Amino acid sequence: MNEAPGPASIAALRDAVRSGREPPPAQVVARLKSYRWFVVGSVCVGAFMGQVDSSITQMLLPHLELEFQARLSTVSWVAVAYLVAMAAFLPIFGRLADMVGRKLLYTGGFLLFVLGSGLCGLAPDLPVLIAFRIVQGIGAALLSSNSVAIVVAAAGPARRGRALGIQSAAQAVGLSAGPAIGGLVLDALDWRWVFWINVPVGLAGTILGWFVLPPTKDLPDDSRFDWKGALLIAPALTALIAVLNEGYAWGASSSALLGCALLAVILLTLFVRSEKRAEVPLIDLTLFRQSSFTAGNIAGLMCYAALFGLFFLMPFIFVRAYHDSTPAAGLRLSIVPVMLGAVALLGGALYDRLGPRLLTVSGMFICVVALALLFAVLDGAPGGLPAVMLALAIFGAGQGLFISPNNSAIIAAAPASLTGEAGGLLNVMRSCGISVGVAAASSLLAWRLAVLTGSGHNTLHAEAHQLLSASRDVIVLLGGFAAIAGAMSLTRPPSALPRGTQDALA
Repeated sequence: MNEAPGPASIAALRDAVRSGREPPPAQVVARLKSYRWFVVGSVCVGAFMGQVDSSITQMLLPHLELEFQARLSTVSWVAVAYLVAMAAFLPIFGRLADMVGRKLLYTGGFLLFVLGSGLCGLAPDLPVLIAFRIVQGIGAALLSSNSVAIVVAAAGPARRGRALGIQSAAQAVGLSAGPAIGGLVLDALDWRWVFWINVPVGLAGTILGWFVLPPTKDLPDDSRFDWKGALLIAPALTALIAVLNEGYAWGASSSALLGCALLAVILLTLFVRSEKRAEVPLIDLTLFRQSSFTAGNIAGLMCYAALFGLFFLMPFIFVRAYHDSTPAAGLRLSIVPVMLGAVALLGGALYDRLGPRLLTVSGMFICVVALALLFAVLDGAPGGLPAVMLALAIFGAGQGLFISPNNSAIIAAAPASLTGEAGGLLNVMRSCGISVGVAAASSLLAWRLAVLTGSGHNTLHAEAHQLLSASRDVIVLLGGFAAIAGAMSLTRPPSALPRGTQDALA
């Protein structure tokens, strides 16, 4: 972050955009009546690629545990480091996008993601791989910090729910394809190809974004940037997630854990104070004065914690307890995002007519029921796999019913002038939720395995019944996350149709 552009270079970038150097879209595309949906489709390429990477990495973790004979907490940093970097840089790039333009940063995000992916494939060991995952996460932050704002601006208020539903479906397709692709790649090729397959998709996304996305309009005159907040947010989030991820490995009374927890509290407190005093804050905390905005973000964080906690857990269960091959495990795990994507389009369309409360509460209730069923049927017997798959399918359907309406409600609750900040913060909370889910599931699984086997450093030496017993405890935790998300959704005030929809339906 110390190498980020200073005020002079930010002003120069802004002037370049205003002078027309942020290129217009190709006229052959811009003249089409369906141009807005071409814009949404271009953003969906980035959404697809990011989710493929997220889900494919979860499939990779059991393989890396065996490849490097590494601790569970260390291996989980391959996923967590990416997510923390993404969460830390999302508000930074969200603010920069509002200052210098979204198109340049979005296409630049594709290129940085491609670079990080290529370097990950070349990593000689686990620490270097984790470091390159941070580079990849920064590229993903450039994409995600701009995606919601670009989609909302292209679709307009009346089509917001449908457009965000399409984006959610693209993410779900990426989540669906990731485990299957990862399983096939790991079975046929070296693990490095899991990262190298991002390169051609990222290059295609760069070209598509350059020729399709419109230049940013109505850039503000204010070029001030909250450097203090930018310098605080990354170490604050890293310290917080480290406490969750390394809880068992370090020990509850260790000086490392206590020091990290204290550092997280201090840095987060300083960050909040800095944002309240900043003339142009990195994160506009006034957004949280809206109860619907606050409830939606907390619910979203818990929803993604439950989803990716399950994505972290299930590959270990399928491979270690049910003795599936990696491709078979990937195909089984795909049922969650397949159902998520199938229902996400329905959820987005229903939001435009019903509003968010009924859909989001129902979605999380379905997830809690699905996790209760999974807890009951998880026995390690091959004959019980259909029931496991049914529970995962129900869980995916609940997630699909929740995500798009919740995202739409969060954006609708923010003032129009703060749409960019609201979209960036939505993605920050999502990344934090995924980090919390993976870190908490990893730490709890390691602790319970230690109680049951005497060694909780990894899953390699646990018996199937011991792994399943520890996994049920993790499932209870994930059910708690989903219940909190449902409770927060229930506190959302009943609403009429979303802003702008009444006129469209008249």
